[in-house]
Amino acid sequence: MSLVRPSVQRASTPALDLRPIASTIGILLSILGASMLLPAMADLRAGSGGQGAFVGAAAITIFVGVLLIVSGRGTTPARLDLRQAFLLTASVWVVLALFATLPLMWGPSHLSFVHALFEAVSGLTTTGSTVMTGLDAMSPGILLWRAMLHWFGGVGIVVIAIAVLPALSIGGMQLFRTESSDRSEKFMPRAGSVAKGLLTAYLLLSLLCTICYLLAGMTPFDAVTLAMSTVSSGGFANSDSSFGIFTSPAVEYVAVVFMLAASLPFPLYVRALGGDVSKLFRNAEVRLFLAVVAAFTLASFLQQSFQGVAHGETALRQALFTVASLVSSTGFMAVDYTHWGPLSDAIFFVLMFLGGCTGSTAGGLKTLRLLIAMKAVRQHLKRISYRNGVFPIRYGGASVSDEVVASVLGFIFLYVATFAVAGVILSLMGLDLRTAFSASIASLSNVGPGLGPIVGPATTYANLPDPAVALLTFVMLLGRLEILTVLVLTLPRFWMR
Repeated sequence: MSLVRPSVQRASTPALDLRPIASTIGILLSILGASMLLPAMADLRAGSGGQGAFVGAAAITIFVGVLLIVSGRGTTPARLDLRQAFLLTASVWVVLALFATLPLMWGPSHLSFVHALFEAVSGLTTTGSTVMTGLDAMSPGILLWRAMLHWFGGVGIVVIAIAVLPALSIGGMQLFRTESSDRSEKFMPRAGSVAKGLLTAYLLLSLLCTICYLLAGMTPFDAVTLAMSTVSSGGFANSDSSFGIFTSPAVEYVAVVFMLAASLPFPLYVRALGGDVSKLFRNAEVRLFLAVVAAFTLASFLQQSFQGVAHGETALRQALFTVASLVSSTGFMAVDYTHWGPLSDAIFFVLMFLGGCTGSTAGGLKTLRLLIAMKAVRQHLKRISYRNGVFPIRYGGASVSDEVVASVLGFIFLYVATFAVAGVILSLMGLDLRTAFSASIASLSNVGPGLGPIVGPATTYANLPDPAVALLTFVMLLGRLEILTVLVLTLPRFWMR
């Protein structure tokens, strides 16, 4: 009897081809590097002396970008498998942020690496948290660069949300594929097919916002940079007082309109440009989002009125601006709302979780997931009452599978768990609970300012210890990349597919 065991042939995992990833990142790095010349020219014209940092950073960034493009020759970036798509989606934000830190470290802001990386990630993820002070006297190049990071990040966010995440089935995002149409499930072809229309809508919205800011009385520089920050749902401002420096109701109302506009699904704008405007207002997610805005605005207005914070039009405007700023995850401040009392804190804390619509530049859980979760709860209650009944969940005219519902509910659980874990870790670093947990959700939802005197809208994150700043940098990336896109890369089984 033979004791020799038969050999078993194991299926080998195909090697991951990094060339298309390198080529794509190289192209984006080259664009990022070339764009650094605009802030350089702004500093040169102003005579602030910061142009050298931008020129040096541009040269290094373009050089590395070209090297990556050359290393990726012989491949087609339009063909990506699942592993490549996940890796590209996660790595592009990290790599771009690392190079975006260079002007912030070398320029007039003179930030440390930890703070510069925080600022760059905050810009690209359109979070809007800042560690910088003295913005009123800051060089125009730095202010323009921060706004440009927001604007570039907003473009990337919309394209990824519409073209990549639905195909990767992240947190129920496959639902959005039916809403935004498109038959292709390939990653880069889909991205290329939708990018043109999305960029057109994004540019038009940015231009319209700039014009409205000009008409409301802003200077051309403020109008351009703040339009970039508004349409991207970013939040970086040109003053330590944010929008409070303008003391202009007209400016605040313009900001409200475009913060809310940036929170709506951009594919619906593309359809509107094609003549189908009614689709924008028939969309169930849009209707729920606007209802949430109206309800929380009313709650904040009543709270201000009853507690004597403000009255009449002032209370309504302050409520509307703050609600729009937080639910859109923009994070602009017209007035320091952290002094309005505990009830106000509770209202705004909930808003930080919710976020805007799917396919927008806003962060947060997204209204679509909230809608599906509400429908799932209602379905469960009906099943308890009528054991033999069939109660399908429907969205966009189609039935939603149990798999998608489970994906949505699982994502919501993971989102809350991530918020809680980050908050606990921050509290263990010595932060009080209000600061720790508001900073956690403000970073995860890409809102920007938290609550309280340390990370509230009237302050910055500069006073936090470096480990806390580093943790929040990672949390911002997790939130913008929908958590699972990052976590899946840590699973050995995923790479063995």
